[in-house]
Amino acid sequence: MEIELNPRVLNILARQVNRLQQENLEGVKPILNEDNIADVQADIIGPEETPYHGGIFRCKLEFPADFPNSPPKGYFLTKIFHPNISNGGEICVNTLKKDWNPTNWSLSNILQVVRCLLLEPFPESALNEEAGRMFMENYQEYFRYAKLYTSIHAMPKAVHAPVRKMQTQLDYIKKWIRRV
Repeated sequence: MEIELNPRVLNILARQVNRLQQENLEGVKPILNEDNIADVQADIIGPEETPYHGGIFRCKLEFPADFPNSPPKGYFLTKIFHPNISNGGEICVNTLKKDWNPTNWSLSNILQVVRCLLLEPFPESALNEEAGRMFMENYQEYFRYAKLYTSIHAMPKAVHAPVRKMQTQLDYIKKWIRRV
């Protein structure tokens, strides 16, 4: 969704993105789009001692035309099983809803709050009702299910095939040299 932001807002976002690049946020790796400063994405690293541990979750912020008077919307692009994240990826967190302050915000704070949701879900205000119910009624089942989702959708894929292919090519070359 491409929204036209006024130049003043784009300038503010550019400064925020620059600050975000310079900060070393725990568990948050910004993904920058030099062609579109308003395309703010980050990889959220699944925190230890959570079912998301080891996963890498891409999230995106979308800015409305009247930003910063209205908060950005947050989305997980990586599938995740979480009470406060809908099946479509929409994030429900007070910082981006009723607690939004148009005069006191930062991209760093927004992304840290999103990461904190992985540490402490709020099942009372669930967007994903199944995850919220499971979290409250049977935490072990919730943990197992969320961990399974993480292993399927958020774990980095091992890159072994090219190594094997290269080894096969080396073996072929060695055999060819022995024949000569």
